[in-house]
Amino acid sequence: MLRLRWREPAEVDLARGADRRHDGAVIKVYSYRWVPPIVRGVVRDIRVRWALEEIGLPYENVLIGPAEQKSDEYRAIQPFGQVPALVEDDLTLSESGAIVHYLAQKSEKLMPKEPGAQARVTSWMFAALNSVEPFVQQWQLDVFFAKEDAKAAPKPRLLELVGSRLDALVPKLEGREYLEDRFTAADILMGSVMRMLFDTEFITSRPVLRLEPVHGSRQRCRSRLALRATELGGGARGASDEARQADALAEKERGLVRLEEA
Repeated sequence: MLRLRWREPAEVDLARGADRRHDGAVIKVYSYRWVPPIVRGVVRDIRVRWALEEIGLPYENVLIGPAEQKSDEYRAIQPFGQVPALVEDDLTLSESGAIVHYLAQKSEKLMPKEPGAQARVTSWMFAALNSVEPFVQQWQLDVFFAKEDAKAAPKPRLLELVGSRLDALVPKLEGREYLEDRFTAADILMGSVMRMLFDTEFITSRPVLRLEPVHGSRQRCRSRLALRATELGGGARGASDEARQADALAEKERGLVRLEEA
């Protein structure tokens, strides 16, 4: 069950990003300035920032709002006005899967060099985006709109479809830490899809899919320092604790409720 409550300022999830940059940053990653509480921490830009943190590349996290989304300047970067988008020198990319795949080519930390292993990782990346995420995203949208219209609540058939996709994934992760023999870009994409389900029965009834440590079990992707850096500081790995505290307190004063992942 999803529970809403305030976290203490030091624990507030700042996955929305930050108007700061790394020294010498040459990569720009575009994120939303504000999103509804129910989707904080699961907007797709976090995948790109997680990948960048894993391979240690500096980047600038550029925050945009509705006005920028509609601008010709941003539409030239991202035709649909969505996030994420990445700009590196003369290259502009959109779509989180494409960006993560591009970044993975830069470092063996995320993509093995051996052709067969690389093909398997790429296959898992496609599986996350094509075989699992569409059903999970529809569930998330139905839950969101059901707050306004009970008729929009997820239908039994959709719940069955989500469950069947997760059931197919469970045996692939039983007894192992990651989708392959080590952490790769595939785990970033599949892990971020699992985060969209929060701590619902979809996950609690399938503990192997949890990203959080449970009773001393494997910590999986949630323990990755790169993901923690993404959550705590957006594009500002070097941001001071005081700056993060100030952000957290300012948000609390605005009365925004944080969605806690139990």
